[in-house]
Amino acid sequence: MDHEGHDGAARHWDDLYRSRPRVWSGRPNPQLVAEAAGLKPGTALDLGCGEGADALWLAEQGWTVTAVDVSAVALERAGLHAASSPAGNRITWLQRDLDAWAPEEKFDLVSAQFLHSTEAPWQRPHRVAADAVRPGGTLLIVGHHSDGLPPWRSQSDGSPAEEHNHPQNNKAHEHGHAGSEMFFTAEQAAAELGIAPPAWRVEVAASRGREATGPDGQSATLADAVLRATRLQSPPA
Repeated sequence: MDHEGHDGAARHWDDLYRSRPRVWSGRPNPQLVAEAAGLKPGTALDLGCGEGADALWLAEQGWTVTAVDVSAVALERAGLHAASSPAGNRITWLQRDLDAWAPEEKFDLVSAQFLHSTEAPWQRPHRVAADAVRPGGTLLIVGHHSDGLPPWRSQSDGSPAEEHNHPQNNKAHEHGHAGSEMFFTAEQAAAELGIAPPAWRVEVAASRGREATGPDGQSATLADAVLRATRLQSPPA
């Protein structure tokens, strides 16, 4: 993405975060907790970290975390949130645009939670995620299932999704969108990203229901696409 595109994405998310004192719940995403709780702590990359709940949870489990987001406002809040925890010094916060950046190092765990955007195809940031996993490490991708969008969510006007009031989803980075091409199933993600033998072992590829609350108190069961895989071989150079 060019500099203007980066500035536009940063401005959009900065404006969203400035629009309210807290956008997400402050609790880690439930699929992250379910899938990562049994993993041996090492180094972790949290892509699209938002206000930092996932990164802080990982740090509190013993992970050394690199947490990345395009919004300086979100990262400032995340740092303040982490400062109240003894584990906060285990997190490095980076402002980066995932449509233009990729890390040089590899990680034991790479978590990509709800990286939906109308600015670029969903495959781009998730390929960054997959390429950042070291051999023996874990890739965890969680997204809105293409058949399980919130019933209160705008499908036509391009406005930001109003799922920020969901009590568990702390960083679903997305815009409103008329189509479904920004969403995926776990099987689609695995196929399009090449998450398959011999380079990968797929541990989980599933759709999971999750109770959600909308901006006006509506209740619904949403479907999350969950893909967890272990890298067996180094990615091609």
